[in-house]
Amino acid sequence: MNLTLKVWRQKSAQDAGKFETYQVSDISPDMSFLEMMDVLNEQLISKGTESVVFDHDCREGICGMCSMFINGEAHGPDRGVTTCQLHMRKFKDGDTITVEPWRAKAFPVVRDLMVDRSAFDRVIQAGGYISVNTMGNLPDANATPIEKHDADAAFDAATCIGCGACVATCKNASAMLFVSAKVSQFALLPQGQVEATDRVRNMVQQMDLEGFGNCTNTGACEVECPKGISIENIARMNREYLKASITA
Repeated sequence: MNLTLKVWRQKSAQDAGKFETYQVSDISPDMSFLEMMDVLNEQLISKGTESVVFDHDCREGICGMCSMFINGEAHGPDRGVTTCQLHMRKFKDGDTITVEPWRAKAFPVVRDLMVDRSAFDRVIQAGGYISVNTMGNLPDANATPIEKHDADAAFDAATCIGCGACVATCKNASAMLFVSAKVSQFALLPQGQVEATDRVRNMVQQMDLEGFGNCTNTGACEVECPKGISIENIARMNREYLKASITA
């Protein structure tokens, strides 16, 4: 496959960025998108040009670091996959592919296609954990019955990998899907009840402080999420937040 790539190049958050056009050839349809980007970088390095900076780690669809906006879609044209799981057979010979970083105030560009997603870390630090003292004579966790529906929903919410596709896709750059998933995975289990009120209040407050936008029920976040996180979690978080506000 021979392709034309329009790639966003930007030295830092303070510098103005622009698209640069590159040609790549002999790309196998069985390559992943990141492997194709590796080919491009090898080509640039051989010419003495700076390679394109992009974030990646596991290349197994687990870490969520491979955050690229491809042809106007988070993680590209496939569904239920991250960029590293996207294969070049989703494109055609001669295609022009536009590659950009996540676009959100709370995700400033570090360089080229890499953005700073530490805002998510600060939201988690605000309350996305359980700090119940587990020392001493406590009942075995398996002895606490949990409705299967609740257990399944909690596990589904916990599959969120924090990639930020929901933010990049949302017209308001909202982080509601991410935050609601992190709230839900604890709100549905008895272990998370002790800190439930403080958790949802603190995480929502931190989300707002980071500069994420508001949810307007468009639903694009759920469509583009590589793990299929449901917007039902947003409704659950809203209920939890209302309850916490009343009992405050």
